[in-house]
Amino acid sequence: MTADHPSTGVVLAVCAATDDVILDKIGASGIDKRPLTGRVAVGELGLGPDHVVDTKHHGGIDQAVYAYSEREALNWADELDRDLPFGWFGENLRIDGLPVTDALVGERWAIGDDGLILETTIPRTPCRTFAVWADEDQWVKRFFQRSDTGSYLRVVSPGTVGVSDVVHVVHRPSHGVRIRDLVPGTDADRDALERLLSVDDLAPKVRREASRKLSRV
Repeated sequence: MTADHPSTGVVLAVCAATDDVILDKIGASGIDKRPLTGRVAVGELGLGPDHVVDTKHHGGIDQAVYAYSEREALNWADELDRDLPFGWFGENLRIDGLPVTDALVGERWAIGDDGLILETTIPRTPCRTFAVWADEDQWVKRFFQRSDTGSYLRVVSPGTVGVSDVVHVVHRPSHGVRIRDLVPGTDADRDALERLLSVDDLAPKVRREASRKLSRV
């Protein structure tokens, strides 16, 4: 792999929401992820201890795990002039060394040595809950504009995950569509999207988002 496309990274934190946080004008939410210790079981629907409130828009097979890049988190911390601790983005995994938002759709990651394999699916869509949680002016608009959304992943093979686990990219598809390319408002290549949509076993939410993006290109 080139320097722009490294094949390994490391897990800096494993986070979950074990309790609700109550947000003004929102109510209960599972966005308040906190770092966990020890090894954490990951099954088809994500981390065992995690708690999802809005199951219509979060969680499920295609959004079982949410990963965010340490580099992108530090960029936001600099701009906002505040500490953004592990879990602040609502992420389950804070990853260093891999371009999470610039990963290819359908990229597969083997994490640790307990058999866990995850596959990137779609970008995170910032919502009102995230805006209230962040408490920053025009947060949804700014998050969309930068497009450092992180990536949702589905679980290909269950296992466990822990801090300091090495993340190995074991499969990188050839269609060329990145997670970032599915963010509304970003540029995307029509031919690449069509190649992505030709994949037979595409995750349903990937097919949905890629079809929407193709219709706008």
